[in-house]
Order: sequence, then structure tokens, then C-alpha cells
Amino acid sequence: MIYLILSICISSSLFVIFKLFDKYQVNTFQAIVVNYLTAFTCGFFFYGNGVSITEMTQRPFMIGAIILGFLFISIFMVMATTAQRNGLSVASVASKMSVVIPVIFAVIVYKEQLSLLKISGIILALVAVYLTTVKDDGKTFDRKKLLFPILLFLGSGIIDTSIKYMETEYVADGETPLFSAAIFGCAFIIGIVVATVRRDFKITGKTILGGIALGIPNFYSIVFLLKALRPENLGDSSTVFPINNVAIVMLSTLLGIIIFKEKLITKNWIGILIAIISIVIIAISA
Repeated sequence: MIYLILSICISSSLFVIFKLFDKYQVNTFQAIVVNYLTAFTCGFFFYGNGVSITEMTQRPFMIGAIILGFLFISIFMVMATTAQRNGLSVASVASKMSVVIPVIFAVIVYKEQLSLLKISGIILALVAVYLTTVKDDGKTFDRKKLLFPILLFLGSGIIDTSIKYMETEYVADGETPLFSAAIFGCAFIIGIVVATVRRDFKITGKTILGGIALGIPNFYSIVFLLKALRPENLGDSSTVFPINNVAIVMLSTLLGIIIFKEKLITKNWIGILIAIISIVIIAISA
């Protein structure tokens, strides 16, 4: 349980850091690239146990790490944009309500039974994502505002599903930090390639500090989540993901109100309430 609690607290802080990037005009993309170098360094040098980079690339999880590296940097950019444009509560709900995706995956691939209660939870989750996106700005609602929350919802769900699958099938005992480092290392390399194509190399001291501040909690958020998914801990993903996600939704929303004075309209509060109810329903049905 301690690993799950740590994952919740650290994951919630990521949304706050992204919001601070916007406030202090930190180049988000560059900071994300630095963040992945920081996260890779944390995993490889502190937990590598003498494994060389060549040996790490020969691990069974490496192909999955490359795919996840691409997904990580793509969805991190979407997460940052959502937090900055739509607010912390929207970003947290959109990403964490994606718990429905690994649930659906488990039904299709692992032949788990999908009860009426679980179906109800999934439908409520989708409704919650929409309601928390609505903003009362005095204008006609712009459906384009749904784009980034929807992308975040889908991408986060795919990442959660892939992480659980890789952890179960390809990551040996004691290699969770190394697997995390491999993902972050791949994301860093992809980020450098993208920066080269975009000719976006003007990195400042503020960007480096922002990347380090993001990279350390980012690394440990994944490590603690993976540890919570281990059989000797909580293990059951249908329990871990719902509890993890609903707690992050509540904590990040609270932080957004307290730190950034975010204003939520009635529909937003209803959406958050439905989000909590839906995840609880999914957890109970599991």
C-alpha cells in the first residue's frame, strides 16, 4: 500500500509542475526532454546494479520500452498542454479516467467478465471527462477544447495498459527501476530527434531546472506504480489503477484550487463527482 500512496502523491505533483511551467514561462518541450534525461539518470546510475547500456538494450523489455518512450514524450506534451489550457482538474480527470482502457483490454485479452456494474462505471467515466472539460467563459462552447483532453484520455489509457502488460510479461524481479530507466532513455533520445528536426536547441538555465524538477518525481511515480502492481504487493491492476487514479484526481484538483485559485463551475464539480463514483464502481465490480 505504501508504494501506491507514494505513486499518488508524486503523480499529483506532476500536474502542479506543468502549471508552474506556464506561470514562469518555461519552454515545456525542452523541459520535458531534460526531464527524461534526469529520469534516465536516476534509474540507470542509482539502480542499474552495474548493468551497462549495451546489456540493458538486450533485455526482453527493450522493444516495449522504445514504444513506451515514444508514447511518454507524446502524451507528456499533451498533458502539459491540457493542464495549461484547460486546468489541473481537467488534465487529471482526462488522464486518470483512462482507467477504463486497461479494464476493456483485460476483458478482451484476458477474458475477464464485464459485469453490468463495470459497464456502468465505464459509461460514467466518459461522461465525467466531458463535464470536467466544459468552461463557463461566457461564450458558446468550443468543441475544439475537447481535443487535448480526449488525446490525453486515450494516450494515458494505452500507456497504463502497456505498462501492466510489460511488467507482467517481460520485466524480471528487481528490474523495475531499470525498465523505467529504459523507457525514459528512449523518450529522451526521441525528444532529441524531435528537437533537431524543429531546431529547438535554445536551452536556458530555467529550462534545465524545470526539467530536473519534473524528472525526479516522474521517475519515482512510475517506479512506485510498477512496484504497487507487483504480485507481492497489491498486484491486481483492476484494484491498483482505480484507487491510484481516483486519488490523483482528488488530490490534483484540490491542489489546483488551493495553489492556482482555479474556479470550477457546477458542471465541473458534477464531472469530478461522477469521476470519483465511476472509478469506485469499477473498483467494486473488479
